[in-house]
Amino acid sequence: MRNEYLAYCFLYDDTSDLRCDFEILSDEISSMIGLLRSLVSGEDLREDLSRLNELMYHINPSPRMGTGVSGDEFIWLQEKAEELRRTTLESLSGFSSSRGGIPKFVLPQGCTAASYSHVIRNRCKALVRLLSRHKQQGHKTDDLLFDFINLFSGYFYFLALKLNKDAGVEEREFKSRAYGQPE
Repeated sequence: MRNEYLAYCFLYDDTSDLRCDFEILSDEISSMIGLLRSLVSGEDLREDLSRLNELMYHINPSPRMGTGVSGDEFIWLQEKAEELRRTTLESLSGFSSSRGGIPKFVLPQGCTAASYSHVIRNRCKALVRLLSRHKQQGHKTDDLLFDFINLFSGYFYFLALKLNKDAGVEEREFKSRAYGQPE
């Protein structure tokens, strides 16, 4: 193994140290956000995705270096997610299991951009889980990171709904046979 070919300096850290895994997954999410940005139109949305891309890279070293995002940035994302939720609310009011017009879960499908948004949403959940495991190992972890990454997941859920709506794709609500059933 030669250092001149090393893709990332922490790749050979002890496997119990989850910080490198966190950095790799957040890098993957950021890359997917960049890919999604290439698939959408509208300068405002493209700017928002650029900012989200940057924020994910600020989150990236947080377990190793300390929280790299701020409360003000969280509020910005919260406002953007709420704006998307309101935008999709009217077109989804017919779902039977909805809370405030938003279905509990839709099948992650539709136009290409919405499908990528669903993949990002899912990878954000995996990042939260990885951060949770890191915290369970006894490492100090800022709750703002959990809130931020969970909100990222929610944002990309609502963005997927909006992208499908804009593309004229009808959502298909998923109703689990297992969850919500009496035990």
